[in-house]
This record gives sequence, C-alpha cells and structure tokens, in this order.
Amino acid sequence: MSDHLVHEAVGPSLTGREAAATLAVGVNSLLVLGILPGLLGALADEHRLTASGIGLTATTEALCMGLCTGAMGLIRWPDRVRLIAVAASVGLAAVDLISTTAADLPLMALRGLAGAVEGVLLWITVSMIARTVTPERWAGAFFTTQTLAQLLLAIALAAFIIPRFGANGAFAALALSSLLGVVPALMSPQGFAPLPTGPGESEAPPPRGWIALAATLVFVSAAGAVGVYLQPLAQEAGLDAGVARTALWTSLAAQVAGGALATALAGRVRYFTVFIMTSVVYLAVWVIFGGHPGAWLFIGANALAGLFGLFLGPFLVPFTIDADPSRRAAMQSGAAQLLGGALGPLLASQVVGERDVHGVLWLGVGLMLTGLVAVAGLRFTARRDTLQP
Repeated sequence: MSDHLVHEAVGPSLTGREAAATLAVGVNSLLVLGILPGLLGALADEHRLTASGIGLTATTEALCMGLCTGAMGLIRWPDRVRLIAVAASVGLAAVDLISTTAADLPLMALRGLAGAVEGVLLWITVSMIARTVTPERWAGAFFTTQTLAQLLLAIALAAFIIPRFGANGAFAALALSSLLGVVPALMSPQGFAPLPTGPGESEAPPPRGWIALAATLVFVSAAGAVGVYLQPLAQEAGLDAGVARTALWTSLAAQVAGGALATALAGRVRYFTVFIMTSVVYLAVWVIFGGHPGAWLFIGANALAGLFGLFLGPFLVPFTIDADPSRRAAMQSGAAQLLGGALGPLLASQVVGERDVHGVLWLGVGLMLTGLVAVAGLRFTARRDTLQP
C-alpha cells in the first residue's frame, strides 16, 4: 500500500488522489499565465486596454499572485485547506466572469484581485511540494501538467474562442476552468503538517533562506526580461511577427518536454548542475538573438531556452531546501519565481529604446550571472559547513 502513497518529509503521507488533486488546484491557479498575451492583445483590439495598460495589467496580476502566495506561505500549519481551495476556485470564477464587464482601470483592479485568489490556490500546491521527500519530482509533474494545460487552452483560444467570442470568450473559458477546479479542490487534503521551527525562531525563513529566494528572483527575472521582448528581437533580426509567434508555440511545447525530463531525472541530478546547464544554454541563445539568425535558428533557439527554462523550474525547490532545511524558504519559492517574472519585464522596460531593444540581452546576462553567483555561494558555503567537524 505504501507504494501508492506520496511520502512527505514533513507530516503524514498523502494518497495518490490527494496529491493529484493538489497539483490540479495549482494548475487552475496558473492557467491564465499561458494565455495572457493573447487575452491582453484581444482586450487591446477591443479598446478595453491601452498599450501601456497591457503591461500594467500583466504586472498587476503577476505581482498580486506572487505577494499573496508569499503571504500565505508564512502560515506554519495550513488547516482547512480543502475549504479554502473550494472557496478560492469559486471566487476566481466569479472574478473572471465580472471581468467580462470591465475595461481600463476597473479591469486592472479585477485582474489584481484575480491574481490574489490565484496566489491562494498556488500556495496550496506549493505547500504539498515543499513537504515531499523528492520535491523536484512533484514540481516537475506540476510544471509539466500546467504547461500542457496552458498550451491546450491557448490553442483553443487562438483557433476558436477569441476569433468568435473575443476577449469575453476567453474570460468565460477561464471561469469555466475555475469552476471545474472545484472537483479536485474537494479531493485535496484537509491540511498539512506544520513546518519545524527551533526555539525562538519565527515563521519567516532564516538568512540563508532569504538569500536563496533573492537568488531565485534574480535568476528567474533574467529569462522574463528577455522573453517579453521576443517579437521585437525577431523583427530587429529581420524576421516577421509570424516567426515570433511560431517561436512562442514551439517554446511551450518544448517546456512540456522540459518538465517531463525534470520529473524523470528527479533525485538523479543535482540542482547546481542544472543551474550551470541552464545558464550556458540561455547565454548561447541570447548570443543568437543578438545576431541575425534565420527563422528556424531563431525558433529552435527559443525552443531550447523554453526546454531548459522549465527543466530548471522544479530544481528551484530543492535549491531552497538545501539553503534552508526547515523548508520555510521553499514555501516562498513560488512567490519568488512569480515576482521574478514580474521584475524582469519591469527592468527591461528601462533599458530598451523604440528602435533598439538589444539592451535587454545585456540585462539578461547581468541578472543571470548575478543569480548564478549567489546560487554558487550558497552551495559551496553549505558544503564547507558540512565538511567542518
């Protein structure tokens, strides 16, 4: 019977159904991120958002999601998780439906509220992953599943829903997905065991945990900074917008493969090796972006970046656990990744011009190397501490 259980390093084991349901709750929370570019573009076409409103709306939703996930992560002993998951799923569906009636600032506010609710749902999944014996395996399964769900919904929106029903059709699809999310929410665990704290310790991570979270935020922000300017980079390389759109689709497909690869290699490869591999790949891809690649080289390079970007994702959790064995920092890893995804585009907007966006490549290099140095510092100081008698 134990083979059918998900073994937790903190707290009792979960059944396979409880684990799968908890992952599905998190998939519901992140579904919007895969379709956001198409949804925001449709809103702009309908004159419900300005060009600047597109960026502000995306940033607002991502920031609220990250901040809410982080705030909820400070709860040491999550209780009534099932009730929270059901209420948040229904609440998210309601916000998505109300969004069909809004535009401009009211719409931005509603998407900020949606981000906060999505952050609660994501916290539930992170709570499970951070407590498992092999967090990278379950994070890999989560990343793979949510990326595949995003890809399928994005295809449905682009091919049928948005052309026929516009942005409101996309909001309705999100609302329906949220309501369907009530089913796994009802099968999720009642609660999770408390994370350990020593005498006099607070619920917040220790200093090494905060450094690990900062390193995660900076490292992740590098990819976000470059990725948001994919289409301008393609156009400055002499390629058309169709090439950039193809690069986005192939990257999503490659991300599914990257998540599956991370799941298969969980427990067999060390996180620092994955950080090094990912850094080398990203830097090579950005060199290609900085030149004048042909269409297929550009598409292939972006797909490779997508594969390694999601391959890295599941290993961010064991990295924070290595820095902070209490796992309190691991509870904040999802928030750090979301905030990094919001910070990257914000910084990128300060280093690009109307006719030249190549400054974002140098920004990406600087952020990635800074994050990698912090990761290495934590890794090798931990090893030195272990070797000391």
